[in-house]
Amino acid sequence: MSKQISVTPVLTSTVRLLLFLAQTALLSGCSGAPSLTIAGAYFPAWLACAVVGVIATVIARGVMASTDLTTVIPFQLAVCVAIGVLVALAVWISWTVH
Repeated sequence: MSKQISVTPVLTSTVRLLLFLAQTALLSGCSGAPSLTIAGAYFPAWLACAVVGVIATVIARGVMASTDLTTVIPFQLAVCVAIGVLVALAVWISWTVH
C-alpha cells in the first residue's frame, strides 16, 4: 500500500492573509503611468527623469574634471553614475509624489 504524498505546501490562514495583503499592496501602484505632454505627444515621466539624470552626470563629470577631483576620487565612472541616478530618483520622487 503506497501512501499519497502531497507536493503542495500547506499554508495556514495567517500566511494566506499575509500573502494576500502583500499582493494587494504591490498591485496598488498600477493606476497608470505619469506622463507629460510635449508638443501634443505624451512622454513617460521616467524618460524625462532619465534625461535629467544624464545631464546631471555630464555636469558632475565636468565639475570633477575642472576642479582636478579626477586625481583624488577613484572609480569616477561609478561616482558619476551614482550622482546621475540619485538626481534622477530625486526628480522622480519630487515630481510624481502628490
